Amino acid sequence: MPSIKDTRNQMIQFVFPEHANNLGTLHGGRLMDWIMLAGSITSSRIAKGITVLGASDSIDFINPIKIGEIVLIDSWVEYIGSTSLELGIMVHSENPETGMRKLTTTSHLAFVAIDRDGRPRTVPNKINPTDKMEEEIYHGAQKRKDSRLSEIAKLNNIKKNLIDDTVETRFRLETTKSVLPEDTFYGNFMSVGKLMKDIDETAAILAIRFARGVIVTISVDDLYFYSPIRVGDIIMLKAELIYVGNTSLEIGLKVFSEDSNTFERRYTCTAFLNFVHLDDSGKPKHLPKYTPDTPIERMLWKEAEARRQRRTKRVREINKFTYDFIPQ
Repeated sequence: MPSIKDTRNQMIQFVFPEHANNLGTLHGGRLMDWIMLAGSITSSRIAKGITVLGASDSIDFINPIKIGEIVLIDSWVEYIGSTSLELGIMVHSENPETGMRKLTTTSHLAFVAIDRDGRPRTVPNKINPTDKMEEEIYHGAQKRKDSRLSEIAKLNNIKKNLIDDTVETRFRLETTKSVLPEDTFYGNFMSVGKLMKDIDETAAILAIRFARGVIVTISVDDLYFYSPIRVGDIIMLKAELIYVGNTSLEIGLKVFSEDSNTFERRYTCTAFLNFVHLDDSGKPKHLPKYTPDTPIERMLWKEAEARRQRRTKRVREINKFTYDFIPQ
């Protein structure tokens, strides 16, 4: 049985101009694609086969990453259930000239091992903590897994009565795309990293239309994925403006997939993304005024305020992490 440090992988990427926005910093969607890819590689190695992302803790981007910098994505398995794996993720940027590293984000991902038909399968490995630090990480991951299960049970009830409130908000955007073989990680299932990139780009377009200027992604709240997306499916991304602060705003986005043969529509996930409005020098810039008007808009605004408070607390905690936290 492997220890936590035995499962550690590091993925390294160089940031090229095509990865960046017009301020010369890495797109949030591109980084999320890399994070999910790193997690998929790590989980698939330990699970000995295909894995799909079942859930992601919130991802907060602390420091921007510039063109020419190196991105280091460390991932490791913290806990293994019967069919699922809990992963830790930590991302740093590195200046190649000075060697100085900055923390970008840290988070946790939950993957599910599946067979070729998409059914959950048993993971052949278990984690064997080898020291006190690993035991703490292991038990923390076990608690997260139990918490996810109870949360999913609640969300399943919401899923059955899902209201598409995007049709009742004033600032919204809907787009569709076909899932092609190039969108897969391997097998017949869409790469969750590619999906996160699509989610970020769609939400960003709506944010830019409202802000009338440059915006960058600063966070994505907890995510739960309910149904895998296959090659040939059509995905629908429905985005809506939820909250506007002085310089930042929140976009909510629902994802549905549709079988192109049967036209069966499935709910995939709901994402909440936060963006900050920047001027040409990269400093926060005030946004246009926005006041929720309809009952749905006021309800969504109130929920966003609660998420905003939790986000502020999370960012304070993330800043306490160091590179030494990664299992060595």
